[in-house]
Amino acid sequence: MSRRRHKPGQSPEDIDLWTRATETVTPLARGSLSKGALMGGTTAHQAPHPSPPSTSAAPSREPQSPQSFRIGSRSKTPPPRHDLQPDISAALRAAPPRVDGRTHQRLKAGKLRPEGRIDLHGMTLAQAHPVLVRFLTAAHVDRKRLVLVITGKGKDRDDGGVMPLRRGVLRHQVPHWLHTPPLSQIVLQITPAHYRHGGDGAYYVYLRKPR
Repeated sequence: MSRRRHKPGQSPEDIDLWTRATETVTPLARGSLSKGALMGGTTAHQAPHPSPPSTSAAPSREPQSPQSFRIGSRSKTPPPRHDLQPDISAALRAAPPRVDGRTHQRLKAGKLRPEGRIDLHGMTLAQAHPVLVRFLTAAHVDRKRLVLVITGKGKDRDDGGVMPLRRGVLRHQVPHWLHTPPLSQIVLQITPAHYRHGGDGAYYVYLRKPR
């Protein structure tokens, strides 16, 4: 490196010291520092480039249509059945007979012809009970032994709900009436009817002999 010319007022010692100092300095390339870096005395840090937006979007959920949920609409899955008590027909068939064996077998086989019948189907409990009492009392006075009481099997709409109802309320209530006074005093046997006489929707009621 060539020696700089000394300015007026500089001693030879100053010139020699400056020459030694500049011999160890490496000149920077032109344009390597920004103007702000030269003025501030520090190297400027470039801001990081923003990363491109992700192309994989989150899976969108299909919006539920308000028409899919309506008040009063029924679920596709039927509600579970709520059996408050065992089936009354099965309980009556398992009960020991109170008539002689031959009569009981013919009764279950539907070979005995009822001497009278009453249809309670469609009535409420309040309507059916007095009608049944009058019918059986009159049949007993007339010395009839076998009558048919039709209750119906009940409808599927009776099942489910907040307060579950037993399917076929009349079908379950009539045997209870027949086993309690005043009807228990004239009724000897209760048996589910043969299918030709209504099956589980009716009962054979075998009456006692009048005294």
